[in-house]
Amino acid sequence: MDAPVFDTKNMPFRRLGASGLRVPLLSLGGWLTLGGSVKGDPVKDIIQTAFESGINMFDTAEAYAKGQSEIEMGRAIKELKYRRSDLVISTKIFWGPRGGPNDGGLSRKHIIEGTQESLARLQMDYVDVLFAHRCDRTVPMEEIVRAFNYVIDKGWAFYWGTSEWSAHEIEEAHHVATKLGLVAPVAEQMQHNMFHRERPEKEYAPLYAKYGYGTTVYSPLASGMLTGKYNDGIPPDSRFGREPMFKGRGAFLEGPDGQAQIAKVRQLTAIAESLGATPTALALAWLAKDPNTSTILLGASSPAQLRANLDALTVLPRLTAAHMAQIEDVLANRPAPPPMNSRPPLDAFGKL
Repeated sequence: MDAPVFDTKNMPFRRLGASGLRVPLLSLGGWLTLGGSVKGDPVKDIIQTAFESGINMFDTAEAYAKGQSEIEMGRAIKELKYRRSDLVISTKIFWGPRGGPNDGGLSRKHIIEGTQESLARLQMDYVDVLFAHRCDRTVPMEEIVRAFNYVIDKGWAFYWGTSEWSAHEIEEAHHVATKLGLVAPVAEQMQHNMFHRERPEKEYAPLYAKYGYGTTVYSPLASGMLTGKYNDGIPPDSRFGREPMFKGRGAFLEGPDGQAQIAKVRQLTAIAESLGATPTALALAWLAKDPNTSTILLGASSPAQLRANLDALTVLPRLTAAHMAQIEDVLANRPAPPPMNSRPPLDAFGKL
């Protein structure tokens, strides 16, 4: 049987930062779903729906469901017989699934061994992008940069990136890579949504200008807040109702900050309805308007949910400057611009 042919449909593609890699504007992430709340054939159904909708980037991590996310994703892709060169696969290294003294962090040992184990779970020879899931301040930056370059030189990954690193840490990695003539990280994977803006829009601004740094965005809907499903409480089958890590969100929603967010979601819903769209599609299209957004990671527990998120592509071309101004009036949380010629501060030893 021939491999299914990838059709980009109407999916826009953007470069991942300053690299030559093209990634779809919307991609599929495995956090909390694939291998976690979703297992078996439903995983394959979601991935197939994504692929047939023009999504060819799939993101996971060694930590997601203690490695089961990689296992489920790899199995589904193999069974669907997709051509590997049609796909962009990313995974992340930092929290090993076993918790041993060297099964985590960013030591040379764990970066190399963790990558090999991730590839085994994925049943793949390489990933396109390998992210450092967090920075490890207990390991010299030179060791981290050299280890990721070793992985690239071995052909186990084509690019490397960061995830929830500070601008200071990313700047240090670039400084070390330049000094040693090595490959620097090309993109950051971080939270960015209408309610979480300070780091992606202010702290990273100098990195976009200096390095053309790209972003792969997770939690674009603020863990579902921006969909409006929590406006009247927490549905038992929702993420806040199901996942232990969100225990206590009920108290937040009932408090003044939660009520303020819900009030904003109601106003955003009115803007979305004026565009004939859902608040979900509006929130995703708003993120896509940011030129520094390389790709937005969608979480989906069903094909129907994924298809609903894809409606953002029809909203994006209709989202005018006037609409963006309306949204800013509602949010009232645009970060102040960074100072001119700003750069991450030197550390106590006078180093970047």
